[in-house]
Amino acid sequence: GCEAALASARMGCKTMLLTLNLDRIAWQPCNPAVGGPAKSQLVHECDALGGEIGKVADRTYLQKRVLNRSKGPAVWALRAQTDKQEYSRVMRGVLEQTPNLEIREGMAVSLDIGPNEEVRGVVTYFGI
Repeated sequence: GCEAALASARMGCKTMLLTLNLDRIAWQPCNPAVGGPAKSQLVHECDALGGEIGKVADRTYLQKRVLNRSKGPAVWALRAQTDKQEYSRVMRGVLEQTPNLEIREGMAVSLDIGPNEEVRGVVTYFGI
């Protein structure tokens, strides 16, 4: 969600990131890692497209390690263990400083569809 909202706002689109809990933006699971055998490829792709996941991981990591080092370079993967609270705080700061991006707390329940079948927004649980 964070990467998609950033990409949209950076393209000049008026963007809103809707989250269930403002204190849990970019919240990581109990084992907060960025990268690894599958996810590191995704992180590299986001990084190449100007995304923030790799940059924020670089700013908040506790430990970095190259996995599968005993095998060939084709299967090496970088994994960064991050401080989950710091990661969330830094990513939220990036989001809050991005022009064209608003962050709101709420739960989307349906889409607001226009007369030409275009999506105009979302309807939240509270009807906003």
